[in-house]
Amino acid sequence: MSRLARKPIKVSSGVTVSNDGHTVLVAGPKGELKIKLLSFVKFEISGEEAQITKTANSKQALANSGTMVALLKNAIEGVTNGFMKVLELEGVGFRATMDGKNLVLALGFVNPIKVEPPEGITIVVEKNQIKVSGIDRGLVGQIAAKIRSYKKPEPYKGKGIHYLGEVIQRKVGKKAGAAAS
Repeated sequence: MSRLARKPIKVSSGVTVSNDGHTVLVAGPKGELKIKLLSFVKFEISGEEAQITKTANSKQALANSGTMVALLKNAIEGVTNGFMKVLELEGVGFRATMDGKNLVLALGFVNPIKVEPPEGITIVVEKNQIKVSGIDRGLVGQIAAKIRSYKKPEPYKGKGIHYLGEVIQRKVGKKAGAAAS
């Protein structure tokens, strides 16, 4: 069995976890999430703890049990605290503004890029930072990656959209490269 699946998952106070056989419903102060149970996995709730066990003795059952533990822990963390990704805009003329709920990016293209956040995701712009937050960890990461993909940081000057604290590997330019040889 997965090492993570051997230990019971602690359900924090204020969070309710229920199971209907095919899906697990996790509800908390920030909202509720539904997780579809993977095959070869059984889910049990006992008091303030939840337990994931595998129903078969195969490699796929082992993988699914570890995945379900990670998904359940992320859901519990999401409905209690939520998740946030912070992106930074770097470059002359690059701007991010809000148009109602939609994010409008001016990245040097002919037309501005409009990003409509899906249900449950909020986007906030402060100076040159874009904050993407929500209760679903996968969806927050997916939207942040989509925004970053519009203008990835280039390796010579570092212009573009990057995560807060992300280290961009820099390359030597033409002049510096020619002077060294």
